[in-house]
Amino acid sequence: LLGGFHNFAVDRKVGDLVVKACPDIRLGALANRAFLRRAVKFLCQQGIDQFLDIGSGIPTSGNVHEVAQRIIPSARVVYVDIDSIAVIHSQAILKDNQNASTIQEDIHNIEKILEHPSFTALIDLHRPLGVLMLSVLHFVKDEERLQRILRVLNGSLVSGSYVVISHYSLEGAPSETIDQLERISTGVGSPSVSRTQAETARLFDGFELVEPGVVRLPLWRPESSEDLL
Repeated sequence: LLGGFHNFAVDRKVGDLVVKACPDIRLGALANRAFLRRAVKFLCQQGIDQFLDIGSGIPTSGNVHEVAQRIIPSARVVYVDIDSIAVIHSQAILKDNQNASTIQEDIHNIEKILEHPSFTALIDLHRPLGVLMLSVLHFVKDEERLQRILRVLNGSLVSGSYVVISHYSLEGAPSETIDQLERISTGVGSPSVSRTQAETARLFDGFELVEPGVVRLPLWRPESSEDLL
C-alpha cells in the first residue's frame, strides 16, 4: 500500500482486495507512515534514544532507525516481527547498522521479546524507552491477551518512557465497506479486529496521554497541510 519493492505476491494480492473494498486505504497507510515519522521525531526531542518497534514488517525507507539516527546518531532500535521472511530481509537491510537489529517473535510473547539476547544487547530497560506498536494491536483479537501485553509493557518501562499506538478502525465506515473488509480479514493468516476511538483510548489506561491524546492519525501533531490529508 505504501509502494516500493519490499513486499510479496501474497501481500499484494490481499492489498488489491482491500483497495477494491476501500480505495482510501492507501491514504491510511501513508498517514500511518507519516505518523510514525512524527512520533519518532517527537520522542527524540524528549530525549528518547532507544526504541522497540513491534510488528515492524520490513524496515524500509523512512522507518524508525532512519528517522531516529538522523536526529540522534547513536540511537538504538530493535525491530520485532512474526514473519520469518520479513525478518530475513530486515537483517540484510540492517547488517551494517550496529545500533539496529531484528527479532523474530510474536507480540503475544511479550516477555520473550523483552528477554531476547538481541533486545538486551541494545536496549537498557533501566533507561526510558520508546515502544512503537503501529498497526499491530488489531491482530490481537482476544481482549484478555491484549490487556496482558499492555500490563507487561507498563510494568517493564521506567518513568519517562513512551508507548506509541496506531490502530485500525472501521468506525464510521459504510456498512458495505465493513462487510467486505471483515470477509477479507477472516480469509487471511492474521485476521484483525477493528476498534473504535474510545476502545483504542482504553489501550492507554495506566499511561499519561501526550496532547492531543487519541485522535485520527493526521490530527496528531501535524507539521504541514499534507499531514492533514
